Amino acid sequence: MLRSLEIRDILIIDRLELGFRPGLNVLTGETGAGKSILLDALGFVLGWRGRADVVRAGAERGEVTAVFALEAGHPARAVLDEAGLGAGGDAAGEVILRRAATADGRKTAWVNDRRTSGEVLRALSDALVEVHGQADDRGLLDARGHRRLLDAFGGHEAAQARVRAAWRARSATRAALERAEAALADLRAEEDFLRHAVAELDALAPEPGEEAALDTERRRMQAAARVREDVARAHAALAGDGAGAPSAEGLAADAQRWLEGAAATLEGALDPALQALGRALDDLAHAAQAIEAAAEALAFDPARLERVEERLFALRGLARKHSVPPDEVPALADNLRARLAALDSGARDLDALRAGAEEAEAALAQACAALTEARVDAGRRLDAAMAGELAPLKLDRARFETRIEAAEPGPDGADAVTFTVATNPGTPQGPLNRVASGGELSRFLLALKVCLTRGASGLTLIFDEIDRGVGGATADAVGRRLAALAEGAQVLVVTHSPQVAARGAHHWRVEKRVEAETTRSTVTALAAEERVDELARMLAGDIVTDEARAAARALLAGGAEA
Repeated sequence: MLRSLEIRDILIIDRLELGFRPGLNVLTGETGAGKSILLDALGFVLGWRGRADVVRAGAERGEVTAVFALEAGHPARAVLDEAGLGAGGDAAGEVILRRAATADGRKTAWVNDRRTSGEVLRALSDALVEVHGQADDRGLLDARGHRRLLDAFGGHEAAQARVRAAWRARSATRAALERAEAALADLRAEEDFLRHAVAELDALAPEPGEEAALDTERRRMQAAARVREDVARAHAALAGDGAGAPSAEGLAADAQRWLEGAAATLEGALDPALQALGRALDDLAHAAQAIEAAAEALAFDPARLERVEERLFALRGLARKHSVPPDEVPALADNLRARLAALDSGARDLDALRAGAEEAEAALAQACAALTEARVDAGRRLDAAMAGELAPLKLDRARFETRIEAAEPGPDGADAVTFTVATNPGTPQGPLNRVASGGELSRFLLALKVCLTRGASGLTLIFDEIDRGVGGATADAVGRRLAALAEGAQVLVVTHSPQVAARGAHHWRVEKRVEAETTRSTVTALAAEERVDELARMLAGDIVTDEARAAARALLAGGAEA
């Protein structure tokens, strides 16, 4: 329930504080006095999208504060909890909304004195108020919103959740199937290439690190081929080549033998030479052994070199062919084999995915059918409720029908919902705004509003000139219905109808004054006799007669008796 509304420097209101009460609250005044400005101010603090220039001319900043009482379990409490804001744990908790705007258009909002966003304000607005204004803020005339309204009336949250879950599952399985079909089509387009490439790679059977090992072995054998002949010649020079050519070791041995024969006659003169030749013979023997070992190490099979080069060149050729480094050829082979295996198993996978997609499609159809059944039942109940509401509003010969037609399945089901009316027996059904006249339309919307909001917890219902286009007994019927609606709720009505105003439990008069070339709007709570004068003005115009006052008292008496 809206407890109070405080407005500072908004539009043509400089300072205004209003306290609201349960029941039917009516606001009256001359056209242009600023009645709807109060709703604009309330919409501003609730985060509704509206005019940008809300700050009063000449002021630097405007601000609106609204205080709402929240009973235990009020839907707004869940919004506050989700946003991390508090409303007090007691049953009589309250939420304080405050929003300010500067002259240059910057806006700031607070909830319970904590900064918040316009999104949070709008979520709170949905939980705190229901508005029907001249622009039909809830979209009652827009068929695109009728399905949502019917679902809210029928309480279809669980059925809707099942449809949305089935829709997500169906979308996911369809997407998976489409991806698999596209992938299989791509694989089939390159099937010949894959089979040829895999066969070629399997024939070579490359191993990880093989290219580096082959290159090292090839380089070693090539180096050995270049130095092997020189080593062999050195070995032959030292130890002989077995073909009769003298060797260094043999020549040194011959020299030693010759010197030993001459040494006996020279009495030691050749001893140094013999000793040197002995050492030289030992060194030559060691050198020959070392060269022989080196020659054995350099020995290789030329056929092996040929085989290594052939495999190395084949490996590198495949790497160039597939544009990958040689050491990645084994991984490429594994990848191509996997793609070929996927091609071979793709048909089996597609069969499983198609079966899953069919199951998801059937589950969605089942969930949609259940929601359709619930909507048909809710439509019947709404039609019956509307029939009960139209009669008191002098529309007992009119007929309201909730039309449900099959539509393409989607996350909201497989139904198109439209509210249609026939204003007189025998006339065809049609959309509300095309069939009903101005006065009829207001009453249809009032009845629909009553039906759709019945059972709503803690809502403040706001009607902006819902009685436009009607008068006399019809206006009185509208007033009676609003008063009955207000028995279990708080209802705020902006009205030009004295019959409606007379039904109010609380009455405010809105006036516009021009002071010092400045236009200001004021709101005054009316006492009993002041209500008589206001109703008389609404009945008679500028000149209020005794007869008008008597008629006003009669209206008030009738409202009190009702």
